Amino acid sequence: MTGYRVRDVMTKQVIYLPTETTLDEAARVMREADIGDVVATEGATLVGMLTDRDIVVRAVAERSDPARTTIDAIITREVVMIDQNCTVGEAAALMRERGVRRVLVCDNDRKLVGIVSLGDLATRFDPQSALGQISERTPTT
Repeated sequence: MTGYRVRDVMTKQVIYLPTETTLDEAARVMREADIGDVVATEGATLVGMLTDRDIVVRAVAERSDPARTTIDAIITREVVMIDQNCTVGEAAALMRERGVRRVLVCDNDRKLVGIVSLGDLATRFDPQSALGQISERTPTT
């Protein structure tokens, strides 16, 4: 893992949704883009992050109506950021320290340039373990 920078493993595709977006629409956007998170905005201001897990734990489990509940109601407003030039070890340590699975990635000007997740780290540095877990759960015919 040494020598690799966050910019080498981050997902560069960042999707922004306004806070008034409903949960069902946010879920559709995530499905269509094959991603597990979106950045919530109010105008041009980043105000939080929404993950697929947030939808399940904070809305579905609470029986919120996804067609009427907006992402504003369940987003995580305290986002964690890391510079794209930090090492992947620093990113993993930050995730562990803050208890998060995803971190927003910024450039030297604090402009958002990507997102790095535990999945990005696992896929890049131990792809067999990630694939092994999937195949172990896949039923045989």
